[in-house]
Amino acid sequence: MIKMPPLQFAETNGIRMGFYEAGPKTDTPPVVLCHGWPELAFSWRHQIKSLGEAGIRVIAPDQRGYGATDRPEPVEAYDMEHLTGDLVGLLDHLKIDKAIFVGHDWGGFVVWQMPLRHPSRVAGVVGVNTPHWDRAPMDPIALFRQRFGDHMYIVQFQDPAREPDRIFGSRVEQTFDAFMRKPVARPPGTPEEQPIAGVGASARLNLAFPQMIANYDAKHDPRTPILSAEEKQVFVDTFTKTGFTGGINWYRNFTRNWERSAGLDHHVKVPSLMIMAENDAVLPPSAADGMERLVPDLEKYLVKDSGHWTQQEKPDEVSAKLIEWRRKRFG
Repeated sequence: MIKMPPLQFAETNGIRMGFYEAGPKTDTPPVVLCHGWPELAFSWRHQIKSLGEAGIRVIAPDQRGYGATDRPEPVEAYDMEHLTGDLVGLLDHLKIDKAIFVGHDWGGFVVWQMPLRHPSRVAGVVGVNTPHWDRAPMDPIALFRQRFGDHMYIVQFQDPAREPDRIFGSRVEQTFDAFMRKPVARPPGTPEEQPIAGVGASARLNLAFPQMIANYDAKHDPRTPILSAEEKQVFVDTFTKTGFTGGINWYRNFTRNWERSAGLDHHVKVPSLMIMAENDAVLPPSAADGMERLVPDLEKYLVKDSGHWTQQEKPDEVSAKLIEWRRKRFG
């Protein structure tokens, strides 16, 4: 297993944030890697090593609610102001003027917000699977409910009784067994939704992840795991300790974030890269169609034969692209 650099801590934005760093401190602009759900800075272990060895300064935090970082109690402490403010505070702690922000999954939503909210601190943005969209025409939770129904996982995550938190928290190993796998290869022309063994079609199509996990049995899953046993243990041990509520609270701010972004200009005015994964069922490459309207200085790159966990499924390809783009655009 790849060893992580030593864990360090920063006081930022009212919390203590754990982070990892590699590469020469003199390198600018540094690259900040922002993970998604249910992940950790550890999800970037391959990129931390590759970028650091390539002479690029790289920083990967456990974000608010995750891993070694604080998990405040109030739900609204996980809104977009807080999540972007944490990253600004991390730069302040490290005395960094500007950085390139790279985000996967939920981390992608956060990094695309950085140049909108903190333009003076952003040199460039890279979305991994997560595209940049304009503000939704209506409350996103209402949109998800309309399109996918009440069982769609993001709609379920709004449950004040926190039943999804309990399901994941009582089945931590099952959760990572089920999620962290390569998708089944699909013949050309078939839908992008991926089957998950032992789960009914309605649960799959509605993205009903809590029910999927509750009924999941790894013995009947033909898909290939992405993580070694040792790597999986890192996630299992960490989430056994922290639970899932911190990360799920990010989803509980969809409506608040939407309401509070009403006056925001959604154009991204920095060099940007969009890395797409061919077989991502939740964030397919087609989700990035038309991004150029909001992100004029955009390069797109498709990772073939990868599902959702792109930086862990195709680590060498993702690292090589990040290094190549960073050198091309920033020297």
